[in-house]
Amino acid sequence: MGTNSLFLTATMIWGSTWLAITWQLGVVAPEVSVAYRFGLASLLLAGWCLASQRSLTFTRRDHAFLVAQGVLFYGLNYIGVYWAERHVASGLVAVVFATIVFMNPIAMRLVYGTPLTARTLFAATLGVAGVALLFLPELVLARHGGSAAYGIAFALAATVLACGGNLIAARNHDAGIPILSGNAWAMGYGALTAALAAAVQGVAWSFDARPAYILSLAYLAVFGSVIAFGAYLTLLKRVGPGPAAYVGVSTPVIALALSTLVEGYRWTWVAALGVVLAVLGIWLALRPAASALPLDTPTRA
Repeated sequence: MGTNSLFLTATMIWGSTWLAITWQLGVVAPEVSVAYRFGLASLLLAGWCLASQRSLTFTRRDHAFLVAQGVLFYGLNYIGVYWAERHVASGLVAVVFATIVFMNPIAMRLVYGTPLTARTLFAATLGVAGVALLFLPELVLARHGGSAAYGIAFALAATVLACGGNLIAARNHDAGIPILSGNAWAMGYGALTAALAAAVQGVAWSFDARPAYILSLAYLAVFGSVIAFGAYLTLLKRVGPGPAAYVGVSTPVIALALSTLVEGYRWTWVAALGVVLAVLGIWLALRPAASALPLDTPTRA
């Protein structure tokens, strides 16, 4: 699959999962829903690896990094996202999460010495500004504090954790860990992390038998986890965490397009301008790097 196809696959699927997550909220605690989602995804991936004769055996050192990836990327990150969506609209969570386009390249610069370019920062600014304009009414409401403030705090923490997960995933790629078999373990560790969080908080385990919960759980496990993360991590391996993070800018655009069809979202000229800025930022970020102007010339760590 080509780079553009990988980008579009992750974008289209995750653009719809913001809405699907809202159908997971209510009866079942967020920690339990996260455990169900990634536990199911882990089992599906492990079964596929066994059926296709892919090895699931790794060294202890590799398992340590797979644990770290699972805890940050699939466990605590998604608990934060689910809790954030309990307090604020999914669109506002998407706005906060879009700031990962700043976090990823800066973190890669600090940890791995990856060059940080002026074009990267400019593209990130355009992207986040565009997403912010898309959800400007929700941002205005968030100024009043209260529940919205809690939601933003959870969303920001989730974004930081996802950035850490990206760093670990980049290391695992460099170490030669296959995406499918590595994800089978990492998602399993993420599910265990969510289950442990539920146990520590004394959360009661329950299950919502309504069709909306079951169907959204299946969609999030199969498409939102197995397929989308497979595409995203392959993209990350090819272009690096910085450009790959622009999936976080494009998904809100898809989310609003779906909201237009499902929820009757009404577009304004401000929202349309937001789409233009977001798309321009993505275009700048994904262009070949030959014309980029580095802020400095770092040494690879």
